[in-house]
Amino acid sequence: MYDVAIIGAGICGASAAYFLAQRKLKICVIEKENDVAMGTTKANSAIVHAGYDPKPGTLMARFNVRGAALIKELAAKLSVPYQQIGSLVLAFDDADLKLIHKLYERGVQNGVPGLQILSAEETLAKEPNLNPTVQGSLYAPTAGIVAPWELCIALCEVAAQNGCEFKLDSEVTAIENRQDHFVITTVNEKIEAKYIVNAAGVFADKICAMAGECDFTIHPSKGQYYLLDKNQGDLVRHVVFQCPTALGKGVLVSPTVEGNLIVGPNAELDNQRDDVATTRAGLDYVAATAAKTTTKINYRENVRNFSGLRAVSDKDDFIIGPAAFSPRFINVAGIKSPGLTAAPAIGEYVAELLENSGLKAEKKESYIDIRKHIVFNRLTAEEKKKLIKENPAYGNVICRCNTVTEGEILQALRSPLPPRTLDGVKRRAGTGMGRCQGGFCSPRVHEIISRELGIPFEAVELDRKGSRIVIRDMNKEDRNV
Repeated sequence: MYDVAIIGAGICGASAAYFLAQRKLKICVIEKENDVAMGTTKANSAIVHAGYDPKPGTLMARFNVRGAALIKELAAKLSVPYQQIGSLVLAFDDADLKLIHKLYERGVQNGVPGLQILSAEETLAKEPNLNPTVQGSLYAPTAGIVAPWELCIALCEVAAQNGCEFKLDSEVTAIENRQDHFVITTVNEKIEAKYIVNAAGVFADKICAMAGECDFTIHPSKGQYYLLDKNQGDLVRHVVFQCPTALGKGVLVSPTVEGNLIVGPNAELDNQRDDVATTRAGLDYVAATAAKTTTKINYRENVRNFSGLRAVSDKDDFIIGPAAFSPRFINVAGIKSPGLTAAPAIGEYVAELLENSGLKAEKKESYIDIRKHIVFNRLTAEEKKKLIKENPAYGNVICRCNTVTEGEILQALRSPLPPRTLDGVKRRAGTGMGRCQGGFCSPRVHEIISRELGIPFEAVELDRKGSRIVIRDMNKEDRNV
């Protein structure tokens, strides 16, 4: 019997696991995919929002500001790429200027530090590549950028080190609400737990309805993106937004922590829950809308397009709290933007909610609260030399685009929550994220996974279950790897 079962291993489930693993509890995380961070968490804008946009008094406002501070703290502690680069909301006419003043006042109410209204001249001084018709902006110095899947993975690895069990490839098919516990049926087994945290993203309403009457509905909203090469990464130095609309924060232009440039998203409402296809029409809309911000984006340097789903609900706020049918069933649902930013604060709050619902949970005397993660291309020349001397695998470059070494791949494969796919390694080590998108390094990563995990060469998959790469194993000397 588990004390808590968390359903969903995205950033919210990971955050809940991280904080709950600090307590003397038996916890498991149940995830239908073969890895963590496989849904909205791996396909979003990767922005740490400052907190001026949510309406004061909402859970969004409360957890946005707290979450932004926590991410900065956690990133340093867990070796997760993060940069506090600040954001700008641009005004192009009188209506926009009125709106950014409203956002400023809202941000002050929400407790966002350092907000400033900038003139056109001050805005262009910060970002000279913007459209010269800009009339002003709202500057938020506490906004930032982060690697969202790395943050999720890091939180999960720390939770795993502290005893949290991860049940992957375990889609939930039924939940029975008994008098003092739940019986969760997955495709693999039956799991008994006293409490459930429902962090199932775009499927949160489906999971809730399995256990009792659900009073909310998720309407997935799809957003499409361009990811441009690193030679475009310094086009802007801040996260640059246009004024928000009823559809959300709109199309942004921003550097990423890896040094690329990201442009997007659009907002396509009421999508299928598994529809992450990109379309010509959607991407054309993104490019046309971004041209209002700047006309200097060179889309010929695009290296990848992708889309992600946002869990938009029929409520105006995050849905976080006990379900009407049981205080032992905690919903964490409708976590749309600023969900990534808010997630650590949501995880912190979920731990409090469970205690208020009757869960007895003492803090552990000893808790591993740090994660060391080596990124070779961020080391100094002397540090690299020393590391290679200690472990020659760090001298074998596998990914030329991002200078990722065999040592970093082995680090991922020997972690507390090791990946079993090429994209799982990609999210942890950065292989395949460069200009060639894995064209050079993928066969080498494939062989290392097979060798290290003892998986037959033909059984190694690209990403989700069933994404086979080869249909038969060849003799090693014929692979040319």
